[in-house]
Amino acid sequence: MPVVARKLVPANDSAPLDAADPKDRRGPFRPGRLVSSRARQSGAQAVAMFRAVDTTVLAALALAGAASALPGPLTQAPVAQAAPFVLGLATILWALKSLDLYAFGDRKRRIAHLARLVGAFALAGALTGFGSALLGAEAVVLKSVLAGLALSFLTVHALHLGWWGLVQRWRADGRLTPNVVVVGATRHAERLIRDALERREVNIIGVFDDRLARAPGAVAGVPVLGDTQALLDHKLLPYVDRVVVALDPSARARVRQVVERLRVLPNEVSLLVDLEDAEGRDAALSKLANAPLAKLSGAPEDERRAFAKRIQDLVIGSVALALLAPVLAVIAVLVRLDSPGPAFFRQRRHGFNNEEIVVWKFRSMRNEAADARAERQVTADDDRVTRLGRFLRKTSLDELPQLLNVLKGEMSLVGPRPHAVGMKTGETESAQLVAEYAWRHRMKPGMTGWAAVNGSRGPLHDAADVRRRVALDVDYIERQSFWLDLWIMLVTVPCLLGDREAIR
Repeated sequence: MPVVARKLVPANDSAPLDAADPKDRRGPFRPGRLVSSRARQSGAQAVAMFRAVDTTVLAALALAGAASALPGPLTQAPVAQAAPFVLGLATILWALKSLDLYAFGDRKRRIAHLARLVGAFALAGALTGFGSALLGAEAVVLKSVLAGLALSFLTVHALHLGWWGLVQRWRADGRLTPNVVVVGATRHAERLIRDALERREVNIIGVFDDRLARAPGAVAGVPVLGDTQALLDHKLLPYVDRVVVALDPSARARVRQVVERLRVLPNEVSLLVDLEDAEGRDAALSKLANAPLAKLSGAPEDERRAFAKRIQDLVIGSVALALLAPVLAVIAVLVRLDSPGPAFFRQRRHGFNNEEIVVWKFRSMRNEAADARAERQVTADDDRVTRLGRFLRKTSLDELPQLLNVLKGEMSLVGPRPHAVGMKTGETESAQLVAEYAWRHRMKPGMTGWAAVNGSRGPLHDAADVRRRVALDVDYIERQSFWLDLWIMLVTVPCLLGDREAIR
């Protein structure tokens, strides 16, 4: 049966949903542009940034208050006199977190937020006063601490007004609003979409239905884009954070069939079970905005781990680029001298969630023989490879420019190696040989990876080679940790130097 995808009608004043560039599309929530899931800011990352700024400002105020109230250098101040400032800082930071003061939702909740903020500082003041009395702090010190808390309240209130505005701005332009597609043009989907539009925390950008012939053209203003088969190849996928199955849970056979069909997606797939009451839908939307629902497939979700991995990439990548800059300059000159053509080669490859990214490499092939689509994989004694290129590919020095991709956030230092868009194994696209091929894209691609250090490096000759690489990549995605990444980076060079066959 042929795949059917309907031509779409713009909702209200939005741009045409079938525009050539998916980034120009707008869902019913209508962010200015759709942001790829890789580039989107997570709620946990935003909160971590807000807390870091609050902590820095409050620590500076506490330090300034102590310096003005205590005689002599702070390092020589009596513990009983300096401790109230430390206690005040600690209690207010604890109160801000405990009273959920980093939840920035709808503008209507600002009054409740202000009330909790007053409560947090009142609690901190009471605990600080009680603790200071037990420590025997002087009255002048206690007055200075309480005055500092009052100043801190005004400062934090001003900061949080700024955070509210920033959150609203990020949600409006799509950087903080998760993009969701719904499978099932059902009453459950309609209720979910209406509540999502009211809450403005989730951007539902399309509906797909396995029974397209019976489906309406739109559900609560959200267009029905096609059937489930159309979803598997849709160009919106790189911008989708989650696929939500909103079928009637009583239709177990249908749900099971749809879920099985969606397993091949790199995107997270979740199942909504009960949306009959408003309270249940409200809870479901909160989970959609922040955490998985009944998660069916997708990469293991740990925002702290993802944030730590990004910091790891930025720190190590920046240091590596600074140290290797002279090496990169020398290689660039040698490439130009070795054969006519540019020093660098750019190729479109698959990134996170099937997003197409442009990967940088040193050119290792004759310029006129460059194969941007990797329709013919490079093999040993390939006549397209230059003399210098053979050495660069053997040692993977041609990959060093990908440090720029890492710093841009398109790649990671460690992850599944990015394959070219449309890469072929034999006469068939590699992605067609293994059903789980797209699972490799559930994490950012890496400069090196678990597969590379386990011998799966170089051309993929047949379906068995593709299956082995996919299995190693998925194994890494499920086990990823800082220590595993560190070990892979440490053994990468010995593995490459010991590889006498793979020219890649």
